Amino acid sequence: MKVGRRVLMTLAFYPRGGSAQVVRYLGGTLETLGNALTVCSGSLGPPGSSSHAATFFAGLNVQALDFTEAVTWFEQGRDPMAAPVPIHPSFEDRPGVPDRVFASLDDDAYHRQVAVWQSLLERVGLPDLYHIHHLTHVNDAVAALDDRPTVVHLHGTELKMLAEIRVSGVERWKHAAEWDQRLVRAGRRADRLVVISPTDRQLAIDLLGVDPSLIEVVPNGVDVDRFAPTRLTRSERLVQWRHWLVDEPRGWDESGQPGTIRYSDSDIDRFMLDPTTGELLPVLLFVGRFLDFKRVPLLVRAYATAREALGPYPPPLVIWGGYPGEWEGEHPYTAATSLGVDGVFFVGWRGHADLAVGFNCADVFVAPSVDEPFGQVYLEAMACGLPVIATDSGGPKSFVNTDPTAPNGWRVPPDNETELADAIVRAASDESTRRQRGRHGRRLIERQYAWRRIAQKIDRIYSELLT
Repeated sequence: MKVGRRVLMTLAFYPRGGSAQVVRYLGGTLETLGNALTVCSGSLGPPGSSSHAATFFAGLNVQALDFTEAVTWFEQGRDPMAAPVPIHPSFEDRPGVPDRVFASLDDDAYHRQVAVWQSLLERVGLPDLYHIHHLTHVNDAVAALDDRPTVVHLHGTELKMLAEIRVSGVERWKHAAEWDQRLVRAGRRADRLVVISPTDRQLAIDLLGVDPSLIEVVPNGVDVDRFAPTRLTRSERLVQWRHWLVDEPRGWDESGQPGTIRYSDSDIDRFMLDPTTGELLPVLLFVGRFLDFKRVPLLVRAYATAREALGPYPPPLVIWGGYPGEWEGEHPYTAATSLGVDGVFFVGWRGHADLAVGFNCADVFVAPSVDEPFGQVYLEAMACGLPVIATDSGGPKSFVNTDPTAPNGWRVPPDNETELADAIVRAASDESTRRQRGRHGRRLIERQYAWRRIAQKIDRIYSELLT
């Protein structure tokens, strides 16, 4: 075992999305392979909160930039990008939030971002190798310190923003051209680029103009012990749904406040149980943030259509996630209420431990994202034995129904409400096919996507660069 290789892993953002989960699982597994890891990350809120870096990355050596004061500035009507520790920018352009889109930040704001990160990295000290997640201002802070080997890990969101800049960004955002140039330079400086899907590999070549030989496709992994089939009984599953939806509701409407969407026991009985048998109906589950490319309102509309074709006792649709107060376009709850569709439940944002149980309380995972950069949550659902419904776009094309002899779900054309509704009907109507495809998915995860397999690929890249 290699001991003492010092790796400094950076994440510009406070823990919130999929890349934070990758840092947590990948970092911990890399340490079991003999790497001495330090994680430098943003942080928000007090210890114990899910966005607090040391709490989220518990077990790892964490050095953080605390964005709490910057958020307070924003709430006071002051510029959070001018705070002593400015909050990170975002790859998404959302109104009314402190983390404005990168392409809207001027040179002064950019230099403040670089300066605070450079100060943090100097305090931590020089490693043997840098592993930088995303293309951001952090890449420039690292480049200013020392010429150490650098792995840049792309998660797709930066490529999405670059693609938007190339299409209409210069008209939409005043400083789009400058950020385009910064991110391209950062990508070309990397000693090795890691992308999470073949789709993103081609995007990196097209958008960044990097040498294809320097790009490695390494998918995200799954904790196959935490995310595993647990064979809960129907009654055990029902107890969990009552707890999440009735006893401890966290669903939120356009107010952004968790718990503003609430349910009663009679709601559960009416829409989750077969009145003739008292058994729990099959549960359709979506998990994710309420970003535009996730197409959650489209899912709600397709579900409304599917309900009409599924007879008198259609399965419920549970929508799990949505970071509180964050959404793009139409709010999914607003879409459901405006349609007057029954059987849609909003769980709200919950931790990873709850999510593993949630998958085992469901029967089908359905997420019609368009150009999903990768789709870690699909893999976690498959690891729990769920078949998945995805679109013919983005990352899921590389792991959903790639083996015609062992299908693990259904793929539909992107933005096709009719075909999505048809897939929901097929999946909900055929328990035998659901179970078979779920078994195929679990076997695929065990063979190719366990975190130790993924970490070994990254560890090999480290060895090549340091040799």
